[in-house]
Amino acid sequence: MPTSGPASSYVRAGQSDPESVHYALVRLTADTERVLVRNSRRIDRVFTDRRGPPEIRFGIGDTVSVTLFESMAGGLFTPTEAGTRQGNYVTLPNQAVNYKGNITVPYGGSIRAAGRTPEEVQNAIVKSLQDRAIEPQAVVALVDQKATSISVLGEVGTPARLPASASGERLLDIITRAGGPKNPGFDTWVTLERDGRQGTAPFGSLLSQPANNIFVRPQDTVYVFTQPQTFLAMGASGQQGQFSFGAWRLTLAEAMAKAGGLKDDHADPGSVFIYRGEPREVAKQLSASTALAIAGPLSPLSIFSI
Repeated sequence: MPTSGPASSYVRAGQSDPESVHYALVRLTADTERVLVRNSRRIDRVFTDRRGPPEIRFGIGDTVSVTLFESMAGGLFTPTEAGTRQGNYVTLPNQAVNYKGNITVPYGGSIRAAGRTPEEVQNAIVKSLQDRAIEPQAVVALVDQKATSISVLGEVGTPARLPASASGERLLDIITRAGGPKNPGFDTWVTLERDGRQGTAPFGSLLSQPANNIFVRPQDTVYVFTQPQTFLAMGASGQQGQFSFGAWRLTLAEAMAKAGGLKDDHADPGSVFIYRGEPREVAKQLSASTALAIAGPLSPLSIFSI
């Protein structure tokens, strides 16, 4: 048994060994790196809609306030002696949008609110009262936002359901509102779930790759979790074992340095191999035909640098 791992000739020949797990050998070149970077885990690849946040609309459970105005006293809502106070208006008690999606306005009946903007609800109220009140006008405001909220969970300062902002917020904004990540950014990952789909990326990529920092939308769930990134060093290196990245990106040279470099009396500096599993689509782009023949979602690769 070799004391510092198999010889490089065995690694190259091992692809065809019927007794071993098949893998593909891929040369580390600039093209290889471009393929791997292009297929790295990114949220913007899952959610490709680049539009800003949608307009906030009322939903079931939201609490709204309604204020009704008339052009003069003596109308439906303001008595003749209304001059004792400023303005010809009345403010209705706050009410929640019911399970049918409606609110109630005296003499106007049930008004559809769910799925509408405040302006649309105001117009509907005015239309329902125009034959009863004196030149009615309405102001509708959102008091307590329930239906258009965003859930932020996991390793953040204050996990909570937060109301969506009408001005629009990106992932970093909503995570900041929840108190920010608890743990170092290089060990932190962010998952966005929307309409049954999920996208995951390192927290650091939200800063270094702005395309990942997409707008959040009502009913989104943002999950922040800690997953330390590690690698295994084996063979003729200074140390063998599991090592932490200590950063969200780590070059091959930095990884070798963490493992104590190469042993002068054992290592072949022209045969440094990286073993990893990649999705089948990535293996196809790397022309890794041997790995594509293996069943399963991940194809084993051996990427080598010489």
